[in-house]
Amino acid sequence: MPSEFELIRLFFTHATPGATLGVGDDAALVRARPGMEVAISTDMLVAGRHFLVDTDPVLLGHKALAVNLSDMAAMGATPRWVTLSLALPRADTVWLARFARGFMRLARKHAVDLVGGDTTRGPLNICVQIMGEVPEGQALRRDGARAGDDVWVSGMLGDAALGVAALKGRIRLDTRARKSVLRKLNAPTARVALGVALRGIANSAIDVSDGLVADLGHICERSHLAAQIELERLPVSSMMRRFDDGAAKRSALLAGGDDYELCFTAPPERAPAVERASRAARVRVTRIGRMLPRHRTRPLVTVLDRGRLLRIARSGYDHFRNSTRA
Repeated sequence: MPSEFELIRLFFTHATPGATLGVGDDAALVRARPGMEVAISTDMLVAGRHFLVDTDPVLLGHKALAVNLSDMAAMGATPRWVTLSLALPRADTVWLARFARGFMRLARKHAVDLVGGDTTRGPLNICVQIMGEVPEGQALRRDGARAGDDVWVSGMLGDAALGVAALKGRIRLDTRARKSVLRKLNAPTARVALGVALRGIANSAIDVSDGLVADLGHICERSHLAAQIELERLPVSSMMRRFDDGAAKRSALLAGGDDYELCFTAPPERAPAVERASRAARVRVTRIGRMLPRHRTRPLVTVLDRGRLLRIARSGYDHFRNSTRA
């Protein structure tokens, strides 16, 4: 059985052209470029809570990095360096080779250097820390929204949540639809190019990881505002449009999470600039609502369904209130 250090050498030691010193010492050495601030984020994926233990390790490696890239996208930051820590039940070299393939393929696509991490024995757990750069004063923050801003989202919403529901047996999908939603769940696309393109245009941003209503609510909290969105404006895939369970569809769109799309706000007069950023990043964006002054007696986020106020039973995923996501 290979040792901890042999596993690191075999699967996670790669050239790091963007770092002064990468894997192999007590710490990595990196240097931010002049005029840049460093954005840092960490995400943990736990077997049985965030993913099923039989998930394809190639897809799991991809997702472990993608969810962190999505945090950089939400800040308008360019990802540069990443660390990876793994708790493994056993030293399964076949599993590790496939996991590393998915992880490093995405890392190379975004020119991200793997500069360190750790491995230990224990229940399967994946922890990634990512670091990126953003020009000083240009980060997209949750506390920057202004009353009157338009609310936008990228891509399509809800398919990943249907993937979770299908895995749990709560809904039934045909083979083609099931494959489509599981691909969205297990191999999300981080909107890094869009986040960078929105610098100086968007006032605030967040990635939709725990559910649209919950995540937009975080912008509201930090900006001391409220938001109103319209259900019929939410962008959906052709598969979601055909899905005939209304309650499940609304839950997936509003509270499902795992979309890793960007939700952002911008003044109405910047709509043409938003559209240009969308074209530059080759990502569809949709205007879904607006930011409003905060009102003590109203929820942070209200949803209109063809002009009528929609009662929302669940706003998103909570790690200490929900049993599992996967």
